[in-house]
Amino acid sequence: MINTKALVCSSLSDDLSGVSLSEIEISEPRDQEILIDVKAASVNFPDLLMTQGKYQHKPDMPFVLGMEGSGIVKEKGTEVKKFKIGDEVTFGSWGNGAFSEFVVVPENNAHLKPKTFDFVEAASFQTAFLTAYVSLVRRGNLEAGENLLVHGSTGGVGMAAVQLGKYLNAKVIATGTSEEKLKHTLDWGADHIILTHKNNEVDFREEVKDLTDGNGADVIYDPVGGDVFDQSIRCINWGGRLLIVGFASGRIPTARINMPLIKGFSIIGVRAGEYARKDPPRGKENNEAIKKLAEEGHLKPYICKEFSLEEAKNSILYLSERKLVGKVAVVMN
Repeated sequence: MINTKALVCSSLSDDLSGVSLSEIEISEPRDQEILIDVKAASVNFPDLLMTQGKYQHKPDMPFVLGMEGSGIVKEKGTEVKKFKIGDEVTFGSWGNGAFSEFVVVPENNAHLKPKTFDFVEAASFQTAFLTAYVSLVRRGNLEAGENLLVHGSTGGVGMAAVQLGKYLNAKVIATGTSEEKLKHTLDWGADHIILTHKNNEVDFREEVKDLTDGNGADVIYDPVGGDVFDQSIRCINWGGRLLIVGFASGRIPTARINMPLIKGFSIIGVRAGEYARKDPPRGKENNEAIKKLAEEGHLKPYICKEFSLEEAKNSILYLSERKLVGKVAVVMN
């Protein structure tokens, strides 16, 4: 057994009262597993939702928080072929999470770290940019010259979509609830910014129409849901693709089925991780594609704040207060 310090959720709550930093034991890596000396971990919205029991994936209690991280391979199982001791990697982790000094994961849950990234950038890259890539390239079929509307653009997955959309030569319209935060997206690829909330109402469809010659957006990337979704179906172009990425607003919306019929648009669900599980060869291609784009300098996460492992609980509180722009990371000592 291996002793490690980790951020553990021992009971579900709305205020993180069931979350604490604890000393735990983890098993040695089995045949197809690797032990990683964790250097950094990314904070994601599902981390918060899992502590509340509100996320679709519900780990057995107690569990270690942290969906993804980066580090160095310290030990490996006898059948591990992808990695050698000392390799710098990124990894995905559920239940035995990344907010820990050490973690054991299957070798297929890890990838070599992009050479151009430090550990903090690498830890914050995979989930956000894989979500953006599967959404815009695989599911949305975004083409050069099309109008891309990115909701929640100041968050991690939103800013990833802004960058990728710009790389794909789309006209990128970024939306959000804070003008000050939205200004950051202009530095990362947005052509225009729109405040979605005005006078306590969600209202942006006319601005989208004005920016698209009255046509509406060709592709809409929506990790927000709720009222933002309701407005989106009224400013989408004929033949448009409305990508459902998540429901950060808290309300899962519904659509009258005659709307896609009349306006000729598609509503498309996106689950990047499930996409790879259902189609492993294509999943491998997706990972290789975003890694290549990162190493070529086209994609890079924006890190707005770092916390130590001792402060990891505060990192989730910071996320819940919606103060972040881009990504928040936990850095190990």
